[in-house]
Amino acid sequence: MADSIKNVVLHAPNIHTGGGLVLLQTLLSAPNLSVRLAQFDCRAKEQLHLPIDTSRHYVNRSVFSRLIAEWKLWRTTTENDVVLCFHGLPPLLPLRSHVVVFVQNRILFETGPLAFYSFTTKIRLTIERLWTRIMRGNCNRYIVQTPSMAAAVQHCLGRDITVSVLPFASVINASSAERKPTCVKKYDFVYVASGEAHKNHSNLLEAWRLLADAGLKPSLALTVNPHSFPFLSAEITRYTQEFGLNIANLDQMTPMEVTNLYQSSSALIFPSKTESLGLPLIEATQLGLPVLASELDYVRDVIRPAETIDPNSPVSIARAVRRFLDMAEPSVEIRSAKEFLAEVLR
Repeated sequence: MADSIKNVVLHAPNIHTGGGLVLLQTLLSAPNLSVRLAQFDCRAKEQLHLPIDTSRHYVNRSVFSRLIAEWKLWRTTTENDVVLCFHGLPPLLPLRSHVVVFVQNRILFETGPLAFYSFTTKIRLTIERLWTRIMRGNCNRYIVQTPSMAAAVQHCLGRDITVSVLPFASVINASSAERKPTCVKKYDFVYVASGEAHKNHSNLLEAWRLLADAGLKPSLALTVNPHSFPFLSAEITRYTQEFGLNIANLDQMTPMEVTNLYQSSSALIFPSKTESLGLPLIEATQLGLPVLASELDYVRDVIRPAETIDPNSPVSIARAVRRFLDMAEPSVEIRSAKEFLAEVLR
């Protein structure tokens, strides 16, 4: 095992934002990690730190650059290497090395439509889904973070695929956080998420509109980068201004800023439709923050939410918020057939 640690090749050509970047930074901080070669996304160059003597190659966004990275992986790795594909895809070319794929994107192992994604994202995800299935033989083992994710991988690729469940995350020191002066709760709810379609901001915004229609305007903090997701950012602004909603989009944040945001919020709301782990669920729970989340397998894999929602229903999201605020709307009154008929005939 010691030799394998000394011969790690880390392949992460498209990890540059979100939970994937946080997990990659966490991995690189492990004291026993020794990397012979690392291939990183150039957009994360300033955020990823390795010892100076580590050989590294930065990959651009272009298809050509990605293919060069795959060729370099095939050309330079040996039977003494353990290749960790941190971006969730098996190598494009068969390697002499032992190959481990760390899966972070559940969408690649699903068959559902991609209707809510942009055209370019649809093309990319379609290609990556095919890549995952066709190149499965180029991987020795998959590592996932939850039991439901393991089931999804084996359902997609076959029961003969070797899958290990090994969740990991950075540990927020909750006890030290509690020793800080009590933070003022600036926001009722926070949703730490980028702007991809499966994060489901559209239904969350609609739920906040429904709450406003009922005279409730809880505060909500979002973390959507306006440069990466201009259309969603514009929608957040439109909803906020048109319906007078109490929503603040704070842009993408550093891990320390996210921790401070949790501490200044009363609850995490998490309406995402699919996740491989759901890192904010763990982070918020570590800090003792109540969580309102989708009633989906990935949530109960890691936490017990205070309230659950149907992520496809803005009404369900709004009702969960009302229950949490102890302002639940009354159920409809069931009448008799006689009363029904009287109403029809009046």
